[in-house]
Amino acid sequence: MHKIVSFGKVILAGAGCGDPELITVKAARYLQEADLVITDRLVSKAILDTYVSANTPIIYVGKQCKQKGSTPQENINQLLVDYAADKKLIVRLKGGDTAFFSNILDELQTLMDAGIRYEIIPGITAASGASAYAGIPLTARGYATSVRFLTSYNDKVLDENYWREIAKTPDTLVFYMSSNTLDQLVDKLKEHGISNDKKIAVVSQATTPFQQVQLGSFDAYETELKGKLFISPSLVIVGKVVTLHESFHWYNNKKKDEYYFKPVEELVQNVLPKKAIC
Repeated sequence: MHKIVSFGKVILAGAGCGDPELITVKAARYLQEADLVITDRLVSKAILDTYVSANTPIIYVGKQCKQKGSTPQENINQLLVDYAADKKLIVRLKGGDTAFFSNILDELQTLMDAGIRYEIIPGITAASGASAYAGIPLTARGYATSVRFLTSYNDKVLDENYWREIAKTPDTLVFYMSSNTLDQLVDKLKEHGISNDKKIAVVSQATTPFQQVQLGSFDAYETELKGKLFISPSLVIVGKVVTLHESFHWYNNKKKDEYYFKPVEELVQNVLPKKAIC
């Protein structure tokens, strides 16, 4: 039994995956009420400008592949405890959803161990946003009956038996945090016998004005996608459903490379007036 102490409350909220209008009403309300906001990098600046009071401090704790300015998870955990100890309402704002491939478990355990009250508010995850804005229904009837959410930031994350299974499955595969290792990902799937009629879509900066959708196939991967660099965040969709993009895409595809989310180091160094403490 954890001892409940007289702390404030932490709201773990998902901000959605880019388009600021995708934030939930509940998350927006808590941002307006917050005494402090602790935010990830992949959160639209428009959300912070619209819903957070000018007098409410914002702490940026984003991560970006361990680049300079990234905040270690232990530091984030300690910030939650330190500020909640002042009986404040803290909003811990995460890009996309609160739990899809995030460190929410570390933060939940920290809050529980300290006896701090918390609430979890889901957000629209990248798979939902990217597939919708790219016109790729993930379980379209006649194309796929289920979908799997995975990550493959290196080829040791999944064992050989699982690679073999997903190469043969009719499921749609959605890979988070895998665009930088796309060449290796494709090699592993081809090695384990994926069908050449499966297609690949890489959706970069999904739902933002700078969204890009790049398509490829397994039989022509080397000429279509191999070696390309994709702007973070990018999501990889594999399956027959990718062919639906050509018919049902409705959102403009930005041709020029531009960054919607600022690099983590720039966010830390160039904080917003009256809104940021580091």
